[in-house]
Amino acid sequence: MSNASHDEKVKSANNEDFEKGAFDVDTQDIFDEDSGVDPVYHAKAKILNDAFQEIGMGKYQWYLFVVTGFGWFSDNLWPVVTSLILSPVVNEFGFEGPWLKLGQNIGLLVGAAFWGVACDVWGRQWAFNITLFITGVFATAAGASPGFVALCSLAAVWSIGVGGNLPVDSAVFLEFIPASHQYLLTVLSIWWAFGQLISSLIAWPLIANFSCVGTTPDTCPRSENQGWRYFMYTMGGLMLLLWVLRFFVFHLYESPKYLMGRGRDEEAVEVVHKVAAYNGKVSKLTIEMLRGAGQVAGVEGEQAEMDTSAKAAALRKLRKFNAGHVKSLFARKKLAYSTSLLIILWAFIGLAFPLYNGFVTFFLQTRGADFGDGSLNLTYRNQVILSVIGVPGALLAGWLVELPYLGRKGTLAISTRWNCGYTFTSNVM
Repeated sequence: MSNASHDEKVKSANNEDFEKGAFDVDTQDIFDEDSGVDPVYHAKAKILNDAFQEIGMGKYQWYLFVVTGFGWFSDNLWPVVTSLILSPVVNEFGFEGPWLKLGQNIGLLVGAAFWGVACDVWGRQWAFNITLFITGVFATAAGASPGFVALCSLAAVWSIGVGGNLPVDSAVFLEFIPASHQYLLTVLSIWWAFGQLISSLIAWPLIANFSCVGTTPDTCPRSENQGWRYFMYTMGGLMLLLWVLRFFVFHLYESPKYLMGRGRDEEAVEVVHKVAAYNGKVSKLTIEMLRGAGQVAGVEGEQAEMDTSAKAAALRKLRKFNAGHVKSLFARKKLAYSTSLLIILWAFIGLAFPLYNGFVTFFLQTRGADFGDGSLNLTYRNQVILSVIGVPGALLAGWLVELPYLGRKGTLAISTRWNCGYTFTSNVM
């Protein structure tokens, strides 16, 4: 579709008895006037939500489901990777295993904190495109680590990239998806399950067949313990392949909500029309709608002339790094309560996940020996079986969250109770 013909369709759609600022869609607004959200941003965001609902779920959003899934894939794959290589690297280097996990978790913490703020300051595009690249480069380099200090250091650096995936990719996905399909954010976690499955499938032949039999540096030389290195090269290369698909094959438009929040309303409208054209649709959104929303919310008048000097530009950049990005999450009692609960829940998830992975690896190795076969081949085979079982869980959750009497809260409560029961019964077996 040419730009000229698309512009003509847009003008025609805007002139056909269309009331300015209104879309023939029904989207639910969870915020009220006392929510603490900036009223101008709130009003404009509502219009953008309606615009995407009018466009509907199309080709662009489905491609986005795939490429944002790469981030979820990476987020689960790398904590599993460190669990899978832990035994052979400890045997070769003779260090305390928790140091590797410590390095990784420091990187994850830095990555989550940095990228979560950076994508609000500089935009979603560059953060979205660089995280997988950082992970792939430093994970591949880790395969040539001469010692445990180098390995732990590289694990911390590659984890800075991993830590940015969930905050950035979740924001990107939700800001382009129509409200009627936001349950797909839950289904997106199927990529999380694939991350564990793929890493286990690849580790099984490589680590099981190319690892030493000794358990000390003297009996486990590098020449006889190449499996975990082959595994790191493969996983790092896979991340670089996914980065190529993101960067060169799929073009991510900058988030309209980010642009709108920076006063770049014309660009936000342009992005919405580009997404509509990509899907073979026409959007009725106009710049007048967003400007009108600002006026209704109480913002009128012309902006003061901007100082274009280098010093002023630098100061504007520095002003972006302020506590406002965090304070807005606690602006009102209800919003502060919701934010605090989410932080606590993610904290417990962050605590439980590495403990669970470590427990599973230990359980498979020790119980395999109890049953007469503690070989690496059996250990990694059983890891693959456990990983396969996790795949249907994301699809089931996506269905459950849409049930009228269950919804998000009920699904979360049931899945948490199920996990607690599983962990308890596993420990007493």
